[in-house]
Amino acid sequence: MALTPVQFLWETRFPSLRDSMDKLFEDFFGNAAFPSLRTEHWLPAVDVHDTKKELVVTMDIPSVDPAELSIAITDNMLTIKGVKKKEDELEEQDAYRQERYYGTFQRTVQLPAEVMADKAKATYKDGVLKIRIPKSQKIMPKEIRVEVK
Repeated sequence: MALTPVQFLWETRFPSLRDSMDKLFEDFFGNAAFPSLRTEHWLPAVDVHDTKKELVVTMDIPSVDPAELSIAITDNMLTIKGVKKKEDELEEQDAYRQERYYGTFQRTVQLPAEVMADKAKATYKDGVLKIRIPKSQKIMPKEIRVEVK
C-alpha cells in the first residue's frame, strides 16, 4: 500500500478561510498567544531560576545555530532572538507529518531582580541555551549577627 500525504479537509477545501482565521486570531491575540498558527514563528519554552547570587535562564532550542542567536538585557528585560532553519534536503519533499517548529523566534522575559547585565554569560550545549546573570550587588542580602550580652 502506497503512502499518500495527509491533506485535511480544512487545508484542501478552505485554504483562504484558514488564512483569514489565522490572521483574525493573530490580530486579536498576537503571535505569542497561538504560536502554532504560523509555521514561521515559534516560541521555545523558557525556565527562570533565582539563586542567591544570580538568575539562571534556560531555553531548549535544539538544532539552532548559536551564531544565529541574539541575546540582550535592557531594563531588567531579557530578550532572546534566533532562527531555526529547515534542513535543505527536506524542502522538496512531501510531508506526511510535520510537528517540529521552524523559523524565527523571540522571547522577552521580565527578570525578577535587578541584574548586572554586563556580567552575563551564555552557554549552548546539547540544544540547551543557559544564561547566567549575576544579581545587582545592591540587592544582595547582608547578614547581621546580633550579639547577646
